[in-house]
This record gives sequence, structure tokens and C-alpha cells, in this order.
Amino acid sequence: MARILFVMTGADHWTLADGTRHPTGFWAEEAVAPHQVFTGAGHEVVVATPGGVVPTVDRASLAPGANGGEEGAHKIEEALSSFDELRRPVRLEDVRLADYDAVFYPGGHGPMEDLAVDRTSGALLTEALDSGMPLGVVCHAPAALLAARREDGSSPFAGYRLTGFTNAEEAQAGFADKAKWLLQDRLVELGADFAEGEPWAPNIVTDRNLHTGQNPASSRPLAAGLLKVLG
Repeated sequence: MARILFVMTGADHWTLADGTRHPTGFWAEEAVAPHQVFTGAGHEVVVATPGGVVPTVDRASLAPGANGGEEGAHKIEEALSSFDELRRPVRLEDVRLADYDAVFYPGGHGPMEDLAVDRTSGALLTEALDSGMPLGVVCHAPAALLAARREDGSSPFAGYRLTGFTNAEEAQAGFADKAKWLLQDRLVELGADFAEGEPWAPNIVTDRNLHTGQNPASSRPLAAGLLKVLG
């Protein structure tokens, strides 16, 4: 049985360019679907957040429109209610990477607020990348990669082929002209080879031990790919 660390946002808002706070958190499907994949295969999931705060779900991710209808919304609510690890997160600051076999970062706009500038998370990502262990990051969670820096100031993810929530998707979601910065732009700036897929369609990119998914639809297949690596 593998032990998988879910590093999740502790933010309940995202500060927009005009200074307003948009209510957010983690995107339900991006945590629930991978959790189901991993625990369904008999693996253990441990949730960690900055400060050990209980992560906030983005209420928009529970709406019928985000889940294919009322039935899907009901299923995601049920899955969240049985996701016990969400209610007892450990402090990210206390995590020892050696205690885990893989690391997974669910998305939502929350990581744009906190994990993008969290040095503890950045150091963990660097260590995980260098260790060779499976590292999965989906949708807006690649914002956390921005906080990862080597001693010389360079990004450990420079030169990696990866994906994440695209500018086109952010525009279609209605936030491209409201955001302080766009994820795709920042990942390109740090030197990553950004692989953009069709908006809202599953897109999984693997480069060495880094596994990334573009959007919510990518979360389950991303986790399934990690499961194969874990064996």
C-alpha cells in the first residue's frame, strides 16, 4: 500500500487585479476523483495544507453545471462527505517527504492565492521532483510550481514539459481579464514547455516523474496514470 500526500490550498479566496476577493478554495472534482482512484486501489491519502487549516471547497465546483447535472452534483457532495482526510489535515510545515510514496496537488483558484508563493510547498516540490517519486499536479495547482526555486534562483521545473489551466480556459471561465496574472503565462516565463490542449478536454502530460493535468476533466485520468506508476 502506498501513502500519497495531497497538498491542498488553505485559501478561501483569490485576490483579483482590482483588489476584490473572489470566494474560492479547491475544486471538488480535482480532489474527489483522485482520492477515489487512490483509495479505491487500497492506498492511503494524507491531506496537508499551509498551517493545517481545513481546506475550503469552491462552492462553484458543487453546482450542477460543473458536474454534468443534478445527479453529478449529488454524487460529488456525497463523495466529499466521505472524504474524511479533508477534515483532519496535517500541517504542510511538518511534512517529511520520506514518509510518502507520491505527491498530488489538486487545483482550484485557491493555489493561485497561497501555494504560488508558499516557500514550504516550493521546497517540497523541489525535493519531490529531485527524489524521482511520482508528482501529480492538476489544473490551477501548477501555480505552486512558481514558488519552487533552487539556491541559485532558478526554477527546478525549467525545461520540463507540462500543462495546466490555459489562458483560453481562464477567458472562457470569465477571469482572464480580472486576474493579476495568468497561469499559462507564468509557467512559460519560468521556462517550462507548456503543452496546451483543447479547452476543457482531458490533457495529461508526463515528463520524467512529473505528471500534470490541464483541467478538472484531467484529474481522474491523471490519478489513474499515477496509479500505474505506483504499481
